[in-house]
Amino acid sequence: MPKATICLWYDTEAEAAARFYVATFPDSAMGAVYRAPADYPSGKAGDVLTVAFTVAGIPCIGLNGGPAFRHSEAFSFQIATDDQAETDRLWTAIVDNGGQESACGWCKDRWGIAWQITPRVLTAALAAGGAEARRAFTAMMTMGKIDVAAIQAARRG
Repeated sequence: MPKATICLWYDTEAEAAARFYVATFPDSAMGAVYRAPADYPSGKAGDVLTVAFTVAGIPCIGLNGGPAFRHSEAFSFQIATDDQAETDRLWTAIVDNGGQESACGWCKDRWGIAWQITPRVLTAALAAGGAEARRAFTAMMTMGKIDVAAIQAARRG
């Protein structure tokens, strides 16, 4: 077991979320599914309580803790993409599976987890600083899903 693991709280669908992430993101895997040994406030003995999984190389635990807490953009996964095809594939997988589009490369999955689908070309443009970064940032601010060609054009001026 890794020393640090991210725990993601779900109402009742931790296993479904984990299976979606594993099917969607490279370097992801399912781990053990643990069932409740006894009844608890938001479930009964035998219900899935926690699910161990890795998403994009990050160890996680999905906890079916009931409806008390909801996800927000205060926590997100940032996924670096290499090209438009990968950006499109991941964005579409999240949004078309009951998710929601947002701005500047952000979207939410159907469970409320926020994702930043961030092409490496955008990160490189922002790291370049100066006018190049300003132009790329200004272009990004008009986008939902990031358009790689538009960011490249903005970098060039």
